[in-house]
Amino acid sequence: MASENLEVWMRGPVAGVHPLLQPVAHALLQIEEDFPKLITEAYAPYMWEKPYGMASIAFHLNHIAGVIDRMFTYAAEQPLNEAQFAFLATEGTDTGQSLLQVQENLAHQIQNALQKLTYIDAATLTDTRFLGRKKIPTTQIGLLFHAAEHAMRHYGQLLVTAKVIAGLFLQTEE
Repeated sequence: MASENLEVWMRGPVAGVHPLLQPVAHALLQIEEDFPKLITEAYAPYMWEKPYGMASIAFHLNHIAGVIDRMFTYAAEQPLNEAQFAFLATEGTDTGQSLLQVQENLAHQIQNALQKLTYIDAATLTDTRFLGRKKIPTTQIGLLFHAAEHAMRHYGQLLVTAKVIAGLFLQTEE
């Protein structure tokens, strides 16, 4: 079987990423590889639709990018900055960005996170880190894992939303 037909985690280690962080890298790379295939330009007119009260396609793409950014910031023992708070406040709001811009932002966040994974000292993975303004105690690996897990959870929801949008809007236009 050609390696391009295998899921990312089946293709082997991601260069430069510690073995304990490979699952994080694999999950992020899988999302980066899959979302452009799923959400094509045909979805652009419907990117803010909320079928049956579901979260929109644009929300999921924005939220995945935002969660990755925030969790990696906390993992680096940094507070969120004003731009991150502003992004959080508008993840579910149509700010006029095109579908391509939303997708490019997500791809950028994933690439940024993957780069950061190469710099993490494995000896610090169980070091205490704090989440959010409430300073909820966790660990560096807990934050990194949550970034990947939460991103995959929303990617799964994005799959469902995309199928519903396709059924409601895209197939009727053919």
